[in-house]
Amino acid sequence: MVVWTVANQKGGVGKTTTTIALAGLLAEEGYRVLLVDTDPHASLSYYFGIESEDLELSVYDLFLQVSTKEQIMQSLCPTHYDNIDILPATMGLATLDRSLGNKGGMGLVLKKAMRAIADQYDYVLIDCPPILGVLMVNALAACDRIIVPVQTEFLALKGLDRMMKTLEIMQGEQVAPFKYTIVPTMFDKRTKASLMTYRKLQELYGDFVWPGVIPTDTNFRNASVAQKVPSDYVASSRGVTAYRNLLKYLVNLTIVSK
Repeated sequence: MVVWTVANQKGGVGKTTTTIALAGLLAEEGYRVLLVDTDPHASLSYYFGIESEDLELSVYDLFLQVSTKEQIMQSLCPTHYDNIDILPATMGLATLDRSLGNKGGMGLVLKKAMRAIADQYDYVLIDCPPILGVLMVNALAACDRIIVPVQTEFLALKGLDRMMKTLEIMQGEQVAPFKYTIVPTMFDKRTKASLMTYRKLQELYGDFVWPGVIPTDTNFRNASVAQKVPSDYVASSRGVTAYRNLLKYLVNLTIVSK
C-alpha cells in the first residue's frame, strides 16, 4: 500500500482537487483507493455526498481509542465509484488539538490505522487541513510521499515557505527524510504572476518541483457540482491531462524509491 499526503499550510491552493483527481485516475486504472479526510471542514467528504453531521463513525473516532482493523473498516464510507472508499471527517476533528494534542502517541494514530488495513487498498490519499496541528502531524507521519500543491501566485510562496519549515521541524523526529513533490497549480500562462511564480519555484526548490503544471480549468468546479471525479466528468480536459501526467510522474518516483 502506498500512502500519499496532500498538504500545504495555505488554503485554496488545490489540495482537495488534487486528492480527488489523483484518486479518480488511480481507480480508473483498477487500483483500490482509500481517501482520508482530515480537514474538519470535510470538503472531501461533502464532495462525494457524505454529510458529516449524519455519521456515526469517522476519522475522529480513531483518535479516541485504539481501533481494530474491523473497527477501522466500519468507519469507512463507500463512494459511487467502485474502487474508491473514504474515511470521512467530522467537525469534531477541530477539537483534537485542545483535547488530545498533549497526549502521548497522538502523532502516529493514522500511521497505525493505515498499517492495520494495508491489505485492503493499493493507494491511500490523505487530504490535510491548512493548519499545523495533530492532524497534519499525523498525515505527514503516515505517508510515503508528501504532495504539496502550490498556487502559482506570489502569496502562495509564503505558504510554501511555512510548509517547508514545518517539514524541517518534523524531520528531527523522523529516521528517514521526508519525500515530497511540489505541484504548481492554478497556472495561467497568460499572466505574468503565474510565469514568475513558476520560475521562482524552480529556482528555490529545483528537483523537488514537478516539471509540469496544473492549469486553471473550470471543469474542476463543474465536476465538483456534479460530484464526479474530474476524469469521469470530462476525461479529455487540459486539467485532467495534466493530472494524468502528474500521476505517471509520482508512480515512477514511487517505483524508483522502492
